[in-house]
Amino acid sequence: MTTLKNLQDLYVEQLRDLYSAETQLVEALPKMAAAANDALLQQGFLKHLAQTQQQVQRLDTIFADLGQTPGGHTCKAMQGLIAEGAEMIAENAAPAVKDAGLIACAQRVEHYEIAGYGTVARYAQVLGHQQHLEVLRVTETEEKATDSDLTTLAATINQAAAQA
Repeated sequence: MTTLKNLQDLYVEQLRDLYSAETQLVEALPKMAAAANDALLQQGFLKHLAQTQQQVQRLDTIFADLGQTPGGHTCKAMQGLIAEGAEMIAENAAPAVKDAGLIACAQRVEHYEIAGYGTVARYAQVLGHQQHLEVLRVTETEEKATDSDLTTLAATINQAAAQA
């Protein structure tokens, strides 16, 4: 455990948390896509996988700019969220019910990421890291769009789950 002496230290620590979260998600999203029954939900998970891989690259760039390494931290929150997703994947459920559950799990992930990126973007702003701020806001916007896409899919899938 490192000592956090100032906002810059906290900024780097929070970036490491997000990096860990994103790299864990890169491994989990293909499993979620494979478990989804709805073709649009499968496509949505795969689209978010490609975005997540780009987000990891953006974080790599920020770490390089800071002269820091991204590793050395495990995001326990994402571990828990992914474990909940794995439980849903393993559930014996009607297809639409499983998809509704997968959306619920995915939206929890998105809300965690939105909160995390909003926080580090504010830190970047306060610390004068304007280039980081712009990059982090792009990622935050992507996470919000993914959450919105999931909400749109849920409207149809939840109706199908109610009929199951």
